[in-house]
Amino acid sequence: MTELLTSAQMRAIEQAAIESGEVTGLELMERAGAGVVEAIFEEWPELAKTSHRAVVLCGPGNNGGDGFVVARLLHEWGWEVEVFLYGDEGKLPPDAKMNCDRWREKGEVKTLQSDSLNDCDEDKDALIIDAIFGTGIGRPFETLFELQMLVNDLASIHHQEGSYLRVVSIDIPSGVCTSSGISLGIDMPEECAIRANLTVSFHSLKIGHFLENAPLLCGKLKVVDIGLRGRSGRDWVKSLNIYHKNQPDALLHRKYVVTLSSDWVEFISSKEIYFHKYAYGHAYILSGPSSKTGAARLAARSALRIGAGVVTVACPPDAVAEHAAQLNAIMLTPVADAQALTAVLGDERINAICVGPALGLDQDRVEILAAVLAVKRATVVDADGLTLLAQNSDLIDLLHDKCVLTPHAGEFARLFPDIAEKLNAVPEKGPAYSKVDATREAAKRAGCVVLFKGASTVIASPDGCCAINSAHYERAAPWLATAGSGDVLAGFITGLMARGFAPMQAAETGAWLHVECALNFGPGLIAEDIPEQLPEVFRALGL
Repeated sequence: MTELLTSAQMRAIEQAAIESGEVTGLELMERAGAGVVEAIFEEWPELAKTSHRAVVLCGPGNNGGDGFVVARLLHEWGWEVEVFLYGDEGKLPPDAKMNCDRWREKGEVKTLQSDSLNDCDEDKDALIIDAIFGTGIGRPFETLFELQMLVNDLASIHHQEGSYLRVVSIDIPSGVCTSSGISLGIDMPEECAIRANLTVSFHSLKIGHFLENAPLLCGKLKVVDIGLRGRSGRDWVKSLNIYHKNQPDALLHRKYVVTLSSDWVEFISSKEIYFHKYAYGHAYILSGPSSKTGAARLAARSALRIGAGVVTVACPPDAVAEHAAQLNAIMLTPVADAQALTAVLGDERINAICVGPALGLDQDRVEILAAVLAVKRATVVDADGLTLLAQNSDLIDLLHDKCVLTPHAGEFARLFPDIAEKLNAVPEKGPAYSKVDATREAAKRAGCVVLFKGASTVIASPDGCCAINSAHYERAAPWLATAGSGDVLAGFITGLMARGFAPMQAAETGAWLHVECALNFGPGLIAEDIPEQLPEVFRALGL
């Protein structure tokens, strides 16, 4: 897994390194600026071969200090460099002020105004360095006239014919909240934040890079090592108690981008030749009535493909023939009502249950869901199951720590309306309430793992542990937005829990494999294709 940081954690890591004497703030700023220049030349090698023009937009904090370093280094490379400062030069932090003074030995510092980029209309291949706010954004651009006009000018130049304008943001595009990925104070992100071609982050990726508007605005992401590699987000506890006082639990738990770790790979592949099928779990998939059976079959096949030893579809009697015509390796059993289901679940070999895909919303379905939750087995509640929870508050009391809830945004809003309201509110200052915050709060309230689906799927457990499975940047898989895709994901998670994965681990692994399967297939994907990619994906992982 890749650890993600909040801006507060990153500041704490830097301060701890400075206070320990291992590095100075000026040295960190110099490394950051040099890393940005190196990332630019790596992304566009042709820019290193001759001189070009750069316009560096510096802000009132240390992000602006990084910008001054970039300006000086590009000037020393032979470039024509113009520097604009937003804010009062006399109020710059000490290290940023020092680098401002160093730049003044090379060139002028102009005041950033609403028309500062006007001459870029003629020089459409200029390089723009966005070092205005980065992680330090605290208020929306729409309240800052000069910056709002700047965003408008950049957007206009980008869309002009023959424009080769390149925009590089330091840390994160200015206007975007690093902790939430939200453009502050606006519903339309492209109207009120800088859109970059390349974003250069330091030491570690940040949570906001993978949420909400940020992937749209960051362009390509690169991380620069500035010599803090021995440190993690947990180091803030040792050095900066102020964050603990101000944000009592916001930083206490890990936040990760999901990758598939070696121990998970080993576990998935750890079938022994002397074991029988029930040793790898029995996944039980609840189906809806006749004509509403496809979702359950998608989930069932996905559970079988991912390694469950036995998979059974349980359906109303009127749906048996419909399922039987299309199932082979998957077993089938009629279950007329909740009483019959309770009797079947007396078989303790059934160790993971999926309930919800096209289940239906009638009263007998409420009783089916209650019977499933009552046995307290590993359970994925998806689709109609989530709607039943939202409509019947007494069912929520039956949730337990072996459950995984898998809502999309609409289902999340029905199930946790007050949390969704906070998430959807337009933030007026940062750090904004994020999808990570919302999912963690929901998981704590539900007492189980919540997987909040989307291009950035956020997964949280009741203890606050959280992961982001991002399908952005090089892992973008927009073709996953297809009917039945969520049923496949529910089946993946159910199959993994049947194999013995803990709920959080199953949700993380299932979500990661879901995207990998989509990437393996490519455009034209339909839900039935997703589980069929697993053998090839597993082989690529060395299984």
